Amino acid sequence: MFKKFIGESAFKLAGWQYHVEPNVLEDKQVIVGFEHTSMMDAVLSLALFQIYDIKIHTLIKKELFKGPFKPLLENIGGIPVDRKSSKDIVTQMVELFQSNEKFNLVIAPEATRAKNGEERRPIRTGFWHIAKAANVPIVLMYANSKTKQGGIFGKIYPTDLEHDLALMKQLYKDNVGLDIVIPEKK
Repeated sequence: MFKKFIGESAFKLAGWQYHVEPNVLEDKQVIVGFEHTSMMDAVLSLALFQIYDIKIHTLIKKELFKGPFKPLLENIGGIPVDRKSSKDIVTQMVELFQSNEKFNLVIAPEATRAKNGEERRPIRTGFWHIAKAANVPIVLMYANSKTKQGGIFGKIYPTDLEHDLALMKQLYKDNVGLDIVIPEKK
């Protein structure tokens, strides 16, 4: 109850509203979030997960897991990633999905924060490769700073990268008014 109160208070203080479509969340999924315009997006995302009592995990470079930051990062679901490991990140994440009954991996695929009309780069696609290899859905989360609304509105099951990215782009535009930049076809 207290976590839910804290989460709802964060939304209220920020002047935002949230909505989560029923029946979207599963026991295992990759959750992607757009837009990533400020650190407030991360704060509100954490608040939303508190409201719905969702334990999340997110990738953080292993070098940050030192000293007083280590317990804090572990507490918020940080997974130390060794980018020089012989195992690639996709393989590491698939093993975590397979070894846990419930697992929610949260990723913000935008390479940089899109502030003040700056040029936005195409999203990174690692989330898709992880979801496809782990055989889990990609859940669509949003934070629309123009409307001050956020939440979770849909999911897709990965099949074909180009098709799925185009579908995501259309779903974000049609459902929450956000335009994500996808990589050009190769």
